Amino acid sequence: MNTPLPPAEELALIDRELAQLNARRLYLLGRRDWLLRLPVPPVWAPPGPAAPNASAQEASAPSAQNVLLTLGAVLLAVAALAFTLLSWGSLGIAGRSAVLAAVTAAALAAPAVLLRRGLRSTAESVAAVGLLLTVLDAYALYAVGMPDTDATAYASGAAAVLAAAWAAYGAGLRKLRIPLPAAVLAAQFPLPLAALAAQAGPLEIGWALLATAALDAALTLRIRVAAVPAAVLGAGALLTGVTESWSAGSAGGALAPAALLLAGAALGTAAARREPRAWAAALAGGLAAVVAVGGVARQGLDPAWTVVVHLLVALPLLAAVRVPALPAPVRRGLAWAGAVVAALAALAGASAVAPTLLARIRVLNEVWAGTTPAADPYWPGAAVPVILLVTAGAAGWLSRALARPEPAGAAGVLAWAGLFTAPELLGFPVAAVFAAQLAVTGAAGVLALRATARGAGIVAAGCALVGAANVSLGALDGRAATFAVWGVLGACCAAGAAYGTAARPIRSGAAVCAVGYATALLAASGAAADLAVVWWALPVLAVPAAVAALGPRLGGVRVPAEIAAAVSGLLALALSAGRTGTLALVLALAGVICAGAAVREDRRVPAGWAAGALFVAATWVRLADSGVTTPEAYTLPVTVPALAVGLLRRRRDPRASSWTAYGPGLAATLLPSLLAVLGGSPAGIGHWLRPLLLGLAALAVTLAGARRRLQAPLVLGGAVLAAVALHELAPYVVQVAGALPRWVPPALAGLLLLAVGATYEKRLRDARRLRDALGRLR
Repeated sequence: MNTPLPPAEELALIDRELAQLNARRLYLLGRRDWLLRLPVPPVWAPPGPAAPNASAQEASAPSAQNVLLTLGAVLLAVAALAFTLLSWGSLGIAGRSAVLAAVTAAALAAPAVLLRRGLRSTAESVAAVGLLLTVLDAYALYAVGMPDTDATAYASGAAAVLAAAWAAYGAGLRKLRIPLPAAVLAAQFPLPLAALAAQAGPLEIGWALLATAALDAALTLRIRVAAVPAAVLGAGALLTGVTESWSAGSAGGALAPAALLLAGAALGTAAARREPRAWAAALAGGLAAVVAVGGVARQGLDPAWTVVVHLLVALPLLAAVRVPALPAPVRRGLAWAGAVVAALAALAGASAVAPTLLARIRVLNEVWAGTTPAADPYWPGAAVPVILLVTAGAAGWLSRALARPEPAGAAGVLAWAGLFTAPELLGFPVAAVFAAQLAVTGAAGVLALRATARGAGIVAAGCALVGAANVSLGALDGRAATFAVWGVLGACCAAGAAYGTAARPIRSGAAVCAVGYATALLAASGAAADLAVVWWALPVLAVPAAVAALGPRLGGVRVPAEIAAAVSGLLALALSAGRTGTLALVLALAGVICAGAAVREDRRVPAGWAAGALFVAATWVRLADSGVTTPEAYTLPVTVPALAVGLLRRRRDPRASSWTAYGPGLAATLLPSLLAVLGGSPAGIGHWLRPLLLGLAALAVTLAGARRRLQAPLVLGGAVLAAVALHELAPYVVQVAGALPRWVPPALAGLLLLAVGATYEKRLRDARRLRDALGRLR
């Protein structure tokens, strides 16, 4: 049983439903009235059930009507063109002109009658035909009455008359939408055609375009479509002014284009004041003003200083963002104009700086030669630093004015580029160039360490990194410069890594750079001492040794410093790879360093494993260098005590991993013997005793691991046993495969795939069980 509503709520509900019914009734009445005004009123029939096979309507009545009216208007227009341009019967051009005039009058008068009867769409179509007929009448008048008149001048006058006539016609019949846009279209031609008829120059044509654009801008408030030709013709006028300004040979010759550009700037600013959405007009106006003033002031200057002049002219436009008296669209457009010019100037400066920075790569062709010439600057002199520093100042001011971080980042990059390249572009001595660039790089590093904003710190750090890499590359031209520059940079990076209040990523980067510079300095010292390349590895090993000794004193940068030190150790191994004896010595020393690092509890496992691997590798390399063909004589004495030590550890700590207890001892013998087997002759050719003994030993280790449930013996023994078996059976497998028909291997492979696919789920379960079983082993 429903609970009745209170009277007040029920009354409100009834009022809402009545309001909805009234709204629906008004909509249906309006729709009915429109249907009754159609040219052929539809036959009304009482509603009934729809026929089961009736097809749905694919087009509504209004859309079908519009299509028919458009096609009819197009056909009438084609017929009128054919009637006017082609001879028809015995009528001359005068007769055809009279017929056209009568038809035109009827076509222009018919829409008024059609509008009174509510046939608006038909009136639009007939009016479009009438407007086209007026164009044909103008042509007929020219052909009959003024055949000797200049065609361009006549077209200019006819376009003006047609524009005025169409505008008056549209004002008289305001319900028609075609005449006014057509009048705007016709109004685009009188002034440009008149300039062409008078054989005017580019500037006069530009003024004609600008005047027409101004007329369009004035019409925009009433006819929105006039904004499109206003923008197009205004852009054409400004481009004409820019072209003439840049091609002027003197300041006097640039005054006339400047006047055109300033007039266009005034028009764009005025358009932005009247229309809030037209801020792009103010942008174009601001750019035009910059080109106008800069075109007059740049005469007689080098290209670089021309950029400076345009930049200085554009900077005041940025201040528009702080002028509240200007409308918002004008402020936005002018500020964007200044920003665009500043960005283009910055790109021009960067295009001149890039070759200067990249030229130092040529030093790598001949290190320490002292003869590498400096790069020829694209724009010599002080113009490039001025461009970069001025744009940096403008970006910094804009960042504070808008309270946004993006311009501040651009300001930092531009300021660094200007200060870093200024000494070289100004032709300073080499020592002064290096000193100034080191100072700029150090200043960028200090800013990176002391920056409070994350973005600013990253930008400063990036500038410091690029500057350090560039000046380090340039220092390779001389020995003294190499040690001086790299030493200063390495010391600065070490100091930055120790700076406790800086962000950790920046300090970590400084630590990595400090380790890198230390490595480079030690390698350079080996080269300066005329040592062979393989002996450079010994001083390079001092870097990981020092990092391992410092250990916990490195604080928050410990991990990145140790990673960089590990890379230095790998470099030392690569340097010593050319001589096996030196390689064995370096491997042993690296193992000692890792063993020293493994003393600390937090580094015991990774450093201990690395130390063991390095010692074993050093032993193998030494044995190979000594020409030993029986490595077991040297590895077994190591394996036996290692396994004994592992057994004692397992007794003291049953939870110790079998890899820690038995892995190093087993690997010390199994892996060198396996390498000897794999490097020897196949079974049946040569010695057979080593594969047999190694296979038996691996089998015993595997069985022991399975019995004692130990992972290391099981995995190592099984892997070695499988490798020996494959090596020994390989010749027989190849022989059997060669004897089989060629269709047998694909057939066997197909059967295997079918079997695996049929038992896929079971194989997955077996693989998981094997993985879990190995995981449970120690």
